[in-house]
Amino acid sequence: MKINREQIARTALGLLNDVGLDGLTMRLVAKELGVQAPALYWHVRNKQELLDAMATILFIEATERLELPGRDVGWAQWLGDQARGLRRTMLHYRDGARTLAGTNVTDPVIFRTIELTLRTLQDAGFSLRDAAQAVPAVLHYTIGFTIEEQARGGEAYDTDNPYDPEQVAARCDAERFPLTTQALNDLFDPDTDAGFEHGLQIILTGIRVTRFGA
Repeated sequence: MKINREQIARTALGLLNDVGLDGLTMRLVAKELGVQAPALYWHVRNKQELLDAMATILFIEATERLELPGRDVGWAQWLGDQARGLRRTMLHYRDGARTLAGTNVTDPVIFRTIELTLRTLQDAGFSLRDAAQAVPAVLHYTIGFTIEEQARGGEAYDTDNPYDPEQVAARCDAERFPLTTQALNDLFDPDTDAGFEHGLQIILTGIRVTRFGA
């Protein structure tokens, strides 16, 4: 059976929902493909290269339809929609955010995405430097939030989810940490869509203030 790098990466992504990132091995991917593990190493030298290939597919899925904003779409809405789309794509896969984090995506799609983003922000009045600094701010927030969001699902734990609000409340000493106790419902809000949106607006507001002032 002939295999290639993309096929290997897509097979690995398909296994994530069953085994998670920690359970994903080259041997398991090879078994799913019906080949011996050494056959994979002609295409991906190690698990990090496999993760790079998986991350490339994730990023392409999230950005392949990206174009410059329409006439009635502002830069903040456009940039926010990018972040929302990336989060949706990562959430489609168990440990999707961990899969993307810290990887080396070299496909031209990433440079096209950056180019469109820099152009959009420059057209809105940002200097190239300010625009360039805004790109990782939004990207890193989106990936980081989604890593935490997926971790709080508790799929990595065999028994009770330690992120369960009742368990968290039971571990927090109300006398020693009264403010934390009062804020637990907000700190561990199960409405992660609202939580993501709130944080995203903070990031976008910060970018706006940095460029245009309060």
